Amino acid sequence: MKYRIRYNKMAGTRGTVDHKWRVFDETGKEWLCKNVWLLAHSHTEPDPNGHDWNFVVEGTMHINRADSTITIENL
Repeated sequence: MKYRIRYNKMAGTRGTVDHKWRVFDETGKEWLCKNVWLLAHSHTEPDPNGHDWNFVVEGTMHINRADSTITIENL
């Protein structure tokens, strides 16, 4: 699956102050997290909203809720 990762400019309003990352899947579902690990080839591309840029990666996502880390891997 393709994921887009973007900095959470509204941290503290959208999630806690520590939730610095927004992760979106292809359907638009969003997760907020404190840490992101990309264990896959990635690139940047403009967001469909026309204002932001995202890291984009294809792979499998794993969520560690204990420390609010999302890992996406495909190596």
